[in-house]
Amino acid sequence: MKYTSQILAAASGSVGGCTFSRNRSGAYVRNRSIPVNVKSTSQNVIRGALATLVARWTSTLTALQRTAWETWAVNTPQTDALGNPITVTGQNAYIMMNTLRIQAGVTVIDVAPIIFANAVLTPPSIVSATGSSDVLSISFLNTDVWAGATAGSLQVFVGRPQNPSKNFFAGPYRRAGSIQGAVTPPTSPLPITSPFDFTAAQRIHVRFRALNADGRISATWKHSIIAI
Repeated sequence: MKYTSQILAAASGSVGGCTFSRNRSGAYVRNRSIPVNVKSTSQNVIRGALATLVARWTSTLTALQRTAWETWAVNTPQTDALGNPITVTGQNAYIMMNTLRIQAGVTVIDVAPIIFANAVLTPPSIVSATGSSDVLSISFLNTDVWAGATAGSLQVFVGRPQNPSKNFFAGPYRRAGSIQGAVTPPTSPLPITSPFDFTAAQRIHVRFRALNADGRISATWKHSIIAI
Protein backbone atom coordinates (compact mmCIF):
# COMPACT_ATOMS: atom_id res chain seq x y z
CA MET A 1 0.00 0.00 0.00
CA LYS A 2 1.36 3.43 -0.92
CA TYR A 3 1.24 6.11 1.75
CA THR A 4 1.97 9.72 2.56
CA SER A 5 2.79 10.86 6.06
CA GLN A 6 2.92 14.14 7.93
CA ILE A 7 5.32 12.50 10.39
CA LEU A 8 7.69 10.39 8.28
CA ALA A 9 9.64 12.06 5.48
CA ALA A 10 11.30 8.73 4.66
CA ALA A 11 11.21 5.27 6.19
CA SER A 12 12.87 1.94 5.59
CA GLY A 13 12.64 -1.23 7.66
CA SER A 14 10.07 -2.83 9.93
CA VAL A 15 8.15 -1.55 12.92
CA GLY A 16 5.68 -3.85 14.61
CA GLY A 17 3.76 -5.62 11.86
CA CYS A 18 4.58 -3.09 9.11
CA THR A 19 7.49 -2.90 6.70
CA PHE A 20 8.30 0.47 5.07
CA SER A 21 10.11 0.69 1.76
CA ARG A 22 10.00 2.41 -1.61
CA ASN A 23 10.11 1.61 -5.31
CA ARG A 24 10.00 3.68 -8.51
CA SER A 25 6.38 4.64 -7.75
CA GLY A 26 7.22 6.06 -4.33
CA ALA A 27 7.04 5.04 -0.68
CA TYR A 28 4.88 2.09 0.36
CA VAL A 29 4.05 0.00 3.43
CA ARG A 30 3.17 -3.69 3.57
CA ASN A 31 2.57 -6.37 6.17
CA ARG A 32 5.81 -7.64 7.62
CA SER A 33 6.64 -11.18 6.57
CA ILE A 34 8.38 -13.50 8.99
CA PRO A 35 11.38 -15.08 7.24
CA VAL A 36 11.85 -18.82 7.28
CA ASN A 37 15.13 -19.89 8.86
CA VAL A 38 16.35 -21.96 5.92
CA LYS A 39 19.81 -23.33 6.63
CA SER A 40 21.12 -23.25 3.07
CA THR A 41 24.84 -23.54 2.36
CA SER A 42 25.11 -19.88 1.37
CA GLN A 43 23.28 -18.73 4.51
CA ASN A 44 25.51 -20.86 6.69
CA VAL A 45 28.58 -19.30 5.04
CA ILE A 46 27.33 -15.80 5.93
CA ARG A 47 26.45 -16.76 9.49
CA GLY A 48 29.80 -18.41 9.98
CA ALA A 49 31.57 -15.38 8.51
CA LEU A 50 29.83 -12.99 10.89
CA ALA A 51 30.68 -15.13 13.91
CA THR A 52 34.31 -15.48 12.80
CA LEU A 53 34.78 -11.77 12.14
CA VAL A 54 33.20 -10.61 15.38
CA ALA A 55 35.56 -12.95 17.24
CA ARG A 56 38.59 -11.75 15.24
CA TRP A 57 37.73 -8.10 15.88
CA THR A 58 37.70 -8.75 19.61
CA SER A 59 40.48 -11.29 20.02
CA THR A 60 42.83 -11.10 17.00
CA LEU A 61 43.09 -7.46 15.93
CA THR A 62 45.37 -5.20 17.92
CA ALA A 63 44.20 -1.91 19.39
CA LEU A 64 46.12 -0.06 16.67
CA GLN A 65 44.45 -2.12 13.95
CA ARG A 66 40.99 -1.44 15.40
CA THR A 67 41.80 2.28 15.55
CA ALA A 68 42.85 2.22 11.90
CA TRP A 69 39.51 0.68 10.93
CA GLU A 70 37.69 3.35 12.96
CA THR A 71 39.68 6.03 11.14
CA TRP A 72 38.80 4.56 7.75
CA ALA A 73 35.10 4.33 8.64
CA VAL A 74 34.90 7.93 9.90
CA ASN A 75 36.54 9.21 6.72
CA THR A 76 34.54 7.04 4.30
CA PRO A 77 30.75 7.51 4.58
CA GLN A 78 28.56 4.70 3.30
CA THR A 79 25.03 4.87 1.84
CA ASP A 80 21.95 3.56 3.66
CA ALA A 81 18.83 1.94 2.16
CA LEU A 82 17.32 5.37 1.48
CA GLY A 83 20.40 6.64 -0.35
CA ASN A 84 21.54 8.84 2.53
CA PRO A 85 25.21 9.03 3.65
CA ILE A 86 25.91 7.37 6.99
CA THR A 87 29.02 6.79 9.07
CA VAL A 88 29.52 3.19 10.13
CA THR A 89 31.76 1.94 12.93
CA GLY A 90 35.19 0.50 12.37
CA GLN A 91 33.85 -2.93 13.29
CA ASN A 92 31.04 -2.54 10.76
CA ALA A 93 33.56 -1.66 8.05
CA TYR A 94 35.81 -4.60 8.97
CA ILE A 95 32.90 -7.06 8.86
CA MET A 96 31.41 -5.54 5.69
CA MET A 97 34.61 -5.92 3.68
CA ASN A 98 35.69 -9.29 5.03
CA THR A 99 32.30 -10.99 4.74
CA LEU A 100 32.55 -10.61 0.98
CA ARG A 101 36.12 -11.92 1.11
CA ILE A 102 35.01 -15.03 3.00
CA GLN A 103 32.21 -15.57 0.48
CA ALA A 104 34.80 -15.32 -2.28
CA GLY A 105 37.13 -17.76 -0.52
CA VAL A 106 40.02 -15.32 -0.13
CA THR A 107 42.10 -14.37 2.91
CA VAL A 108 40.62 -12.09 5.55
CA ILE A 109 42.31 -8.68 5.77
CA ASP A 110 42.99 -7.35 9.27
CA VAL A 111 44.85 -4.23 8.14
CA ALA A 112 42.52 -1.35 7.27
CA PRO A 113 42.79 0.28 3.82
CA ILE A 114 44.70 3.54 3.69
CA ILE A 115 42.63 5.02 0.85
CA PHE A 116 39.53 6.77 2.19
CA ALA A 117 37.12 5.77 -0.57
CA ASN A 118 35.09 2.75 -1.61
CA ALA A 119 36.20 0.65 -4.56
CA VAL A 120 35.10 1.94 -7.95
CA LEU A 121 33.11 -0.33 -10.26
CA THR A 122 32.11 0.70 -13.76
CA PRO A 123 28.65 -0.91 -14.16
CA PRO A 124 29.02 -4.37 -15.74
CA SER A 125 26.31 -5.90 -17.90
CA ILE A 126 25.09 -9.26 -19.13
CA VAL A 127 25.76 -9.89 -22.81
CA SER A 128 23.72 -13.09 -22.95
CA ALA A 129 22.13 -15.79 -20.79
CA THR A 130 21.97 -19.21 -22.43
CA GLY A 131 19.28 -21.50 -21.06
CA SER A 132 20.72 -24.71 -22.48
CA SER A 133 23.92 -24.30 -20.42
CA ASP A 134 22.88 -21.89 -17.62
CA VAL A 135 25.86 -19.73 -18.63
CA LEU A 136 25.90 -15.93 -18.40
CA SER A 137 28.29 -13.88 -20.49
CA ILE A 138 29.47 -10.95 -18.34
CA SER A 139 30.79 -7.73 -19.84
CA PHE A 140 33.04 -5.49 -17.71
CA LEU A 141 35.59 -2.71 -17.98
CA ASN A 142 39.04 -4.21 -17.47
CA THR A 143 40.66 -0.87 -16.67
CA ASP A 144 38.93 -0.76 -13.26
CA VAL A 145 41.34 -1.16 -10.32
CA TRP A 146 40.01 -4.59 -9.32
CA ALA A 147 40.79 -6.02 -12.78
CA GLY A 148 44.48 -5.07 -12.68
CA ALA A 149 45.34 -6.74 -9.36
CA THR A 150 45.83 -10.46 -8.72
CA ALA A 151 43.90 -10.17 -5.44
CA GLY A 152 41.10 -8.10 -7.00
CA SER A 153 37.89 -9.56 -8.37
CA LEU A 154 34.39 -8.91 -9.66
CA GLN A 155 31.90 -10.82 -7.53
CA VAL A 156 28.78 -12.04 -9.34
CA PHE A 157 25.48 -12.92 -7.65
CA VAL A 158 22.41 -14.33 -9.45
CA GLY A 159 18.75 -14.45 -8.44
CA ARG A 160 16.29 -17.24 -9.21
CA PRO A 161 14.90 -16.91 -12.76
CA GLN A 162 11.81 -14.70 -12.98
CA ASN A 163 8.88 -14.01 -15.25
CA PRO A 164 10.14 -11.82 -18.13
CA SER A 165 7.87 -8.97 -17.05
CA LYS A 166 9.60 -8.65 -13.66
CA ASN A 167 12.00 -5.77 -14.20
CA PHE A 168 12.63 -5.04 -10.51
CA PHE A 169 14.03 -7.73 -8.24
CA ALA A 170 15.07 -7.19 -4.62
CA GLY A 171 16.50 -10.65 -4.06
CA PRO A 172 17.60 -12.93 -2.63
CA TYR A 173 20.71 -13.47 -4.73
CA ARG A 174 23.17 -16.36 -4.56
CA ARG A 175 26.86 -16.04 -5.30
CA ALA A 176 27.60 -17.51 -8.73
CA GLY A 177 31.34 -16.93 -8.85
CA SER A 178 33.91 -14.29 -9.60
CA ILE A 179 36.02 -12.85 -12.37
CA GLN A 180 39.58 -12.62 -11.10
CA GLY A 181 41.85 -9.67 -11.62
CA ALA A 182 45.44 -10.11 -12.82
CA VAL A 183 48.55 -8.10 -13.66
CA THR A 184 47.40 -8.56 -17.24
CA PRO A 185 43.70 -7.77 -16.78
CA PRO A 186 41.10 -10.31 -17.94
CA THR A 187 39.46 -9.74 -21.32
CA SER A 188 35.74 -8.96 -21.41
CA PRO A 189 33.32 -10.68 -21.73
CA LEU A 190 33.76 -13.84 -19.65
CA PRO A 191 31.36 -16.67 -18.74
CA ILE A 192 29.82 -17.30 -15.32
CA THR A 193 27.60 -20.31 -14.63
CA SER A 194 24.36 -19.52 -12.81
CA PRO A 195 23.69 -21.37 -9.55
CA PHE A 196 20.07 -21.72 -10.76
CA ASP A 197 18.80 -23.58 -13.81
CA PHE A 198 16.92 -21.34 -16.22
CA THR A 199 15.25 -21.59 -19.60
CA ALA A 200 14.78 -19.34 -22.60
CA ALA A 201 12.41 -16.38 -22.13
CA GLN A 202 12.97 -16.15 -18.36
CA ARG A 203 14.42 -12.95 -16.91
CA ILE A 204 17.74 -13.33 -15.10
CA HIS A 205 18.72 -10.72 -12.52
CA VAL A 206 22.39 -10.32 -11.61
CA ARG A 207 24.11 -8.27 -8.91
CA PHE A 208 27.76 -7.20 -9.11
CA ARG A 209 30.30 -5.93 -6.59
CA ALA A 210 33.99 -5.20 -7.03
CA LEU A 211 36.53 -6.40 -4.48
CA ASN A 212 39.85 -4.54 -4.48
CA ALA A 213 43.12 -6.10 -3.36
CA ASP A 214 43.25 -3.87 -0.26
CA GLY A 215 39.83 -5.07 0.90
CA ARG A 216 37.71 -2.14 -0.26
CA ILE A 217 34.42 -3.04 -1.91
CA SER A 218 32.27 -1.12 -4.35
CA ALA A 219 28.63 -0.16 -4.35
CA THR A 220 26.29 -2.83 -5.72
CA TRP A 221 25.27 -2.71 -9.37
CA LYS A 222 22.40 -4.71 -10.85
CA HIS A 223 21.48 -5.78 -14.36
CA SER A 224 19.00 -8.19 -15.94
CA ILE A 225 18.45 -9.92 -19.25
CA ILE A 226 15.98 -12.24 -20.97
CA ALA A 227 17.50 -15.69 -21.43
CA ILE A 228 17.81 -17.29 -24.86
